[in-house]
Amino acid sequence: MTGLTDVRLDGDPALPPGRDAVPESLGRPRERRMVPRADFGSYYGLPVLNEPTWQAHDIGGYLFLGGLAGASSTLAAAAHLTGRPRLARACKTAALCGVTGSLYALIHDLGRPGRFLNMLRVFKVTSPMSVGTWILTAYGPQAGLAAATALVPGPWPGVARWATVGAGLLGPALATYTAVLISDTAVPAWHGGYREMPFLFAGSAAASAAGIGLLAAPLAEAAPARRAAVAGVAVELAAAAGMKHRLGTVAEPLRRGRAGRLLRLGQALSVTGALVGLTAGRRSRRAAVVAGAALLAGSVCTRFGVFEAGTASARDPRYTVEPQRARLTEEEDDTQ
Repeated sequence: MTGLTDVRLDGDPALPPGRDAVPESLGRPRERRMVPRADFGSYYGLPVLNEPTWQAHDIGGYLFLGGLAGASSTLAAAAHLTGRPRLARACKTAALCGVTGSLYALIHDLGRPGRFLNMLRVFKVTSPMSVGTWILTAYGPQAGLAAATALVPGPWPGVARWATVGAGLLGPALATYTAVLISDTAVPAWHGGYREMPFLFAGSAAASAAGIGLLAAPLAEAAPARRAAVAGVAVELAAAAGMKHRLGTVAEPLRRGRAGRLLRLGQALSVTGALVGLTAGRRSRRAAVVAGAALLAGSVCTRFGVFEAGTASARDPRYTVEPQRARLTEEEDDTQ
């Protein structure tokens, strides 16, 4: 009993080794793990997170229509300032229809209009929903006024100009704040893609607005829409590829199942629309209409695909547990 009291665990050679002594190895004592490594999992494979209660037709439509409205206003401002009245009128009308539909989808999901109005009681810069509500509130009247002055010409060119420019300046914020909104949740596929999601939504929104321009504007005025289509699709594809590469396992819902099919179809339609609009759409009105329809359909598929990927990642506990386990392993490696 007395001999055991002289044993130390720091590898000091001056003291006699005992049963629990740790020998030296390369000048450093070897550490012993007294507690087995934790193995994290979910209870009987059940989801760790509650699946989002949002309805696909409400929030998926909200994501698409908000992006369409914002990007259409920006394209309308560019057309208005460069003397393309028919392109500007088409985009202003699309912006008004888009923001009206987006607002309806949001209120329908909330359950009653009073909940939307209650969010206007405060402005919380750390809340994407609060910021988005104020963006939508500031944008809507200007988009409506811009569309009204375009559809009912009158002696108010100054009002039309400032309303168009104001809505155009707020357009990018309206088109992308929904990406910040869904990324601020615990849903793995949405939260993990917080870096690329705003660019993905911005590119998809630009492509949808370009689709409206190609559908409604004459060929002589459609050049900004064709350029917006190419730029938007390029940004969308780059953001989607970067997000899938960075997320690793969590990106599987973006590739598989219904969400994967929607996203692949959306990319195919968007690329087809951009290429047809840039080539045959320059000379043929029919080709321009086909390109515009493909761009709009591609944007719809992309937004609903992102929504479906998020709900799928919330259902499978693997996408919640494995990233946490990987982060813990990295932290352990850094401390050694």
